[in-house]
Amino acid sequence: MGQQVRHEGEGAWEGGPAFWDAWSAQVQELLGQILDGTPAAVGVLDTELRYRYVNPTLARMNGVPADKHLGRTVAEIVPDVEAREDVLHTVVADGIARETVSSGHTRADSPLERRYWHGAYHRLEQGGRPVGIVGILLEISAARHEQRELERARERLALLDEAATRIGTTLDMDTTCQELAEFLVEMLADAATVEVFPEHGTSRVPRDGSLRLRRAAMASVPELEVALRPLGVPGTYVDYQPGSSIPRCLQTRQPVIDNVPDDAELGRVAPGAGRVAAYRAAGIHSALIVPLTARGHDVGTVSMVRAGTSPLFDEADAVIAQDLAGRAAISLDNARRYTAEHNAVVQLQRALLAEPGRPHPDLDVAYHYRPAGRGVLVGGDWFETVALDRGRTLLAVGDVMGHGIQAAAAMSRYQAMLRVVAAREPRPDRILVELDHLLHTTGAERPATCVIAVADPAEGTCMCASAGHLPPVMFGPDGQSAFLPVAPGPPLGTGHGRYTSLTVPWERDATLLLYTDGLVERRHEDIDASLARLTRIHAGTAPADLIGQVLARVAPDDPEDDIALLAARPTRQRSA
Repeated sequence: MGQQVRHEGEGAWEGGPAFWDAWSAQVQELLGQILDGTPAAVGVLDTELRYRYVNPTLARMNGVPADKHLGRTVAEIVPDVEAREDVLHTVVADGIARETVSSGHTRADSPLERRYWHGAYHRLEQGGRPVGIVGILLEISAARHEQRELERARERLALLDEAATRIGTTLDMDTTCQELAEFLVEMLADAATVEVFPEHGTSRVPRDGSLRLRRAAMASVPELEVALRPLGVPGTYVDYQPGSSIPRCLQTRQPVIDNVPDDAELGRVAPGAGRVAAYRAAGIHSALIVPLTARGHDVGTVSMVRAGTSPLFDEADAVIAQDLAGRAAISLDNARRYTAEHNAVVQLQRALLAEPGRPHPDLDVAYHYRPAGRGVLVGGDWFETVALDRGRTLLAVGDVMGHGIQAAAAMSRYQAMLRVVAAREPRPDRILVELDHLLHTTGAERPATCVIAVADPAEGTCMCASAGHLPPVMFGPDGQSAFLPVAPGPPLGTGHGRYTSLTVPWERDATLLLYTDGLVERRHEDIDASLARLTRIHAGTAPADLIGQVLARVAPDDPEDDIALLAARPTRQRSA
């Protein structure tokens, strides 16, 4: 090795070949004034890629004193760095300057964080012959970190976008919980459970720290299904001991991560100490619990676990899980609010929909009301029977336009008015005219359709009139059925009612059916097809049995509108 010139706190040069020995101390000192003070890491290597000079910045970057570099190769100084030595040899061979990115860990780094450097390399020549290369490096780890964070943010946004289309597709709370659990297992966990406060209970953790939640949903990878089954299934209630992870999560409203606890710690963080053996048998080693909080109050929690060779949960997982839980909590709160309002309206409607009046004993009458599915608010469907003079009975079914509490209240008002008008008007058409006039003059805001049939078993006739309603169906004693050709007038409440009555014979064993449009209307089916399905029922049975057949064979499984049915059949022979 040639003579080495080194100044305290500066870089180091080393002699060697004649080229390096020829450098004067003065030239080395002048260059040192430039290179030793630059924030860029600068190194000079010979053709065998051994260090001949390193400045202080490169020495600090590598975690090795400058003089300890000299005469040693790049691989010897930084063995954990991808230095792209092939690029350096190529620069020595062809003289074309190149840039490259290297990454890894130096002796100055933490082994947990990978760093990145951008390097530019130029060949050094003497008399046209290569004698080495000079490399200038700038650390770009911060930029790479920002890029990774940007990529993670994009991935998180993409995940949230996908979650928005797959979680909260209905207003059913348990369905939303199951969608969330399945999404988390697909994206983040080996198993996930969603637990909510009971609908009749509190949304706060009691002072003693104990807690009972309802398990609304559960999902897992196939390998864990059998092992997790003894821990509870959807629909069951789970009691949590004070100080366990889920009460702590709800008290702080912050994620809780439990990684590789020993048996004693696992017994404390689990719902109860008795679950430790089951967790161990399933190979569970990491858990993440996040709160479900919406509009300032708690809905429940989401618990995720990893088992086997899956990695431990970390803070990045907690951020993603909390984002997903926050989105899902809004959907769950909407579902809970909707369910409460829906149930209140159903109860109100059932209270307002009083038992119809008693028909004359010579007429067998059955009726049924089915609220709409959970996807919409209940409507204003109703039915009524009124005993008239001379053994006649008025039968009516109506449907107030709209949904919700207002429609239910209007339905009750229409039903009461019908009873009053029917007591003084003998014919269905006159009853509808009077109802239309009353509703119009009292400023009714919700029009309604209605069909009225006045049954006269003694005469063996039925007189019908319609205010914009679907036609009644007569099921004959031979099982054949047909719509009655009743001319529909305008809906009630318009003030322009012109209605006509139709009288048809009514045999003793024939059954008349009145119904509302929820029975036959389907979003993706022409109503004529649904009506045709109704007429294909061959019924010579009692009214209650007919209603059962109609609901089973015609009504939608999840009706989008309420269904009101009224069926009647004479019970005695017509007069001679």
